[in-house]
Amino acid sequence: MQLTKISQNTAILLEHARKSGLVSFELLEAVRSGDVKRFQIANHDHFSYDELFAYAGEHGEDLEKAVSEGYQITFNTRNGLKIWLEEAFRISSESDFHVGEGIIEGLKLQEEQLARLKEALAVNWTLEEEPAADGVLVRLTVRGLK
Repeated sequence: MQLTKISQNTAILLEHARKSGLVSFELLEAVRSGDVKRFQIANHDHFSYDELFAYAGEHGEDLEKAVSEGYQITFNTRNGLKIWLEEAFRISSESDFHVGEGIIEGLKLQEEQLARLKEALAVNWTLEEEPAADGVLVRLTVRGLK
């Protein structure tokens, strides 16, 4: 199945909305309606949904499909991937993993989280996994830095 491709920023906004309390059906209804007010619960700090629908429309992002079927991020920056991991898995780069130059390591995930990461991760990153006692230890590297 070909997943819909969305920008890193769009992916972060969708994951932040989930983290802020929008459950799947509410998130799906919010993107179907095109009403930015439905994201009010998540619209704070540096997360603004004002341009979400305009950007998605201009760039051909199918938000409904992304929410209902999953997505792949078109390109990940190091900091953007760090933020996405924090939002999607409710973890912290301060305590749960290490971000270095072109690398993210020490990331311990459960199998379902790993599957979600593999699905969403942009092709400009590689993923190495190692079984751990209570999950999978993951190392992400910018492609070409190996």
